[in-house]
Amino acid sequence: MDRRMTPCSGQVAHVSLAGQVAAERFTEGEPAEVGVPLVDLLARPEGPRDRQLLMGEGFLVIDRREGHVFGRAAKDGYCGWVPEASLSAPEVATHRVAVPATHLYPEPRVQAQEIAALSFGARLTVIGEARSFLETTRGWVPAGHLWPLDRRHSDPVEVARFFHGTPYLWGGNSRAGIDCSGLVQAALLACGIDCPGDSDLQQTIGSNVEGEVQAGDLLFWKGHVAMAIDALRMIHATGYVMGVIEEEIEAAIARIAAAGEGPVLARRRP
Repeated sequence: MDRRMTPCSGQVAHVSLAGQVAAERFTEGEPAEVGVPLVDLLARPEGPRDRQLLMGEGFLVIDRREGHVFGRAAKDGYCGWVPEASLSAPEVATHRVAVPATHLYPEPRVQAQEIAALSFGARLTVIGEARSFLETTRGWVPAGHLWPLDRRHSDPVEVARFFHGTPYLWGGNSRAGIDCSGLVQAALLACGIDCPGDSDLQQTIGSNVEGEVQAGDLLFWKGHVAMAIDALRMIHATGYVMGVIEEEIEAAIARIAAAGEGPVLARRRP
């Protein structure tokens, strides 16, 4: 089984795996959510980052160990470890950040000292409003920066372009730093399209593209993914410049091949 998508810590597993894996205990899990602006989802306690989770995202706790908890991310089923202190009791989110980035404030005033920075996609519970701000259970946010959860973006390319210039970060999922698969996932999820977290998993979604690529199509290399802007250009987060850039597709294919990183392996339409 793929470790990333298997809700088993080695000692404790989700009840859905009973009879499929060996574990000391099986559990239904305990619902929680991310209570900090951004947290690394780790391969093991104190281990390397696999992905990141944003404030308000759901997390099903399955095991606890030495200040860390193992569980499954609600948005895509990705499993891993996070510091226990990064989680809080689940709330009923009503809105999400729909702009590249915003801030939480202690009061509805532009001049107030910000509490924290939030990235596109963070989820919040709105409980009031004043002036041009919405009050959430975690602070005040400019009203124009939040959309109700049932309001979706319609164009994945437009969403991907929100991250133009964002620094590249291996396993990153935020405006502070993002990688190729994090960019694609953010763009598709914002448009209501289910999408896993890593490029090899993303290569299984949608259908093969026959002929010319269209806006929103995905191009895959070994360990890398980009999104077509149109038939000629693409956008991706790349270690080549350590950031999110737009490139001519054919020029990028030639550059990547010349660097010894292989040809395009697949073209998929989500």
